[in-house]
Amino acid sequence: MLSKRSPGFPGERSLMTALAIDALGNGMYVPFSLVFFRHVTDLPLAVIGLVLTATGLLAMVALPLVGTAVDRFGARRMQIALHLVRAAGFAVYPFASALPAFVAVTLVTAVATRGYPAVQQARIGELTSGSGLERVNALGRSLANAGLGAGSMLAALLVGLAGDGGYTVAALLNAASFLAAAALVRRVPDARPDTGPAAADGPATGDGPAPRSTGHVGYRAVLADRPFLGLATANLLISLSYASLAVLLPVYVTGVLHASASLAGLAFAVNTVLCAALGVPAGLAVRRFTTRNRAAATGAALFAAGFLAQALLVPATGRFTTAGLLAVVVVVTLGEIVHNPAASALVTDTAPAAVRGRYMATYQLSWSLSAALAPSLLTGLLALDSRLPWLVLAATALAGGALLLRLERRLPARAVRPEPRQADLTTAA
Repeated sequence: MLSKRSPGFPGERSLMTALAIDALGNGMYVPFSLVFFRHVTDLPLAVIGLVLTATGLLAMVALPLVGTAVDRFGARRMQIALHLVRAAGFAVYPFASALPAFVAVTLVTAVATRGYPAVQQARIGELTSGSGLERVNALGRSLANAGLGAGSMLAALLVGLAGDGGYTVAALLNAASFLAAAALVRRVPDARPDTGPAAADGPATGDGPAPRSTGHVGYRAVLADRPFLGLATANLLISLSYASLAVLLPVYVTGVLHASASLAGLAFAVNTVLCAALGVPAGLAVRRFTTRNRAAATGAALFAAGFLAQALLVPATGRFTTAGLLAVVVVVTLGEIVHNPAASALVTDTAPAAVRGRYMATYQLSWSLSAALAPSLLTGLLALDSRLPWLVLAATALAGGALLLRLERRLPARAVRPEPRQADLTTAA
């Protein structure tokens, strides 16, 4: 949590509180989204699943537009706008029982939901830099995990007390949480650099700052930045690891280990608690690495170690299967909390300020593509061999980590080896 001392930038407490409230709302529906929308709209599950998939893919296509809007209007305005769009969406969901209305509301909400992480990262890049990025990213992720866990428990309580009507209450509370988050974000002052809305002339390579813009080149600057595209590729490979607990583990636990589904729930709880409790200390520890690339690659190596153990050791542990699986979850979670703050800070400091929105939207595409690929890829591999998906995840994590190390000399020195900021000394976890 934030200390009583001065925050790292004006409005930091408001921004972090908004992030936690946002996560609380998301936690009320994300863990059981199909069931949530089934009870809120009364549409068939198959139809809901198809709509969610289609609108999710369309939202990916809209991500570049979100990035352009950030560069033109500023991340602060876009943050507030996307909070308000999601608030309206969840307020309307209980009344969107007709299929066309459900599709329309879901599409608009999906665009706002998929675009929000890119906007948030651009906003953080406006407000802090250098070693402060690791601290803010780690704190934000810790609060987000705490909020998601609390939201899930709140939704379970609502459904337990109010039955199916609890889902409608959760939808309205979710809308209210986005409104509260928007109000808090509005309190954080604008901190955009005076670079204008146009894109920079070229990619963010070399040690110096990005050049000032002399013309509107849009995404050409991003596509010309090969080292940055390498970062996005590394993230695509490593981000499959993040999907393992949500997509692969429940099926693996029940179908391969023949254990109770409650074991998967326990694994999720361990992951959530560790991310919430250790996120900030891990973010501080990450700054002890000589470079952000090496810190992020270490996280990828921890992912790989956990997946290899899951493939080769856990099935052979007999009556110690539960303990072995939970030990793997701990290792994978450590990989997550080491990789994420370092990788997020690296990509944020790599992006030129004038086109940071476009850079963040491009990077977010790697997360979205991974989320889209993971269900079919991992379950398909599991159908072939129970060890295969874990071995593939280990290989992709190692490949992503190796690529991060290879890119170390091609990225801006200010991003790879950030200077410590005096403001970091006035905050504590």
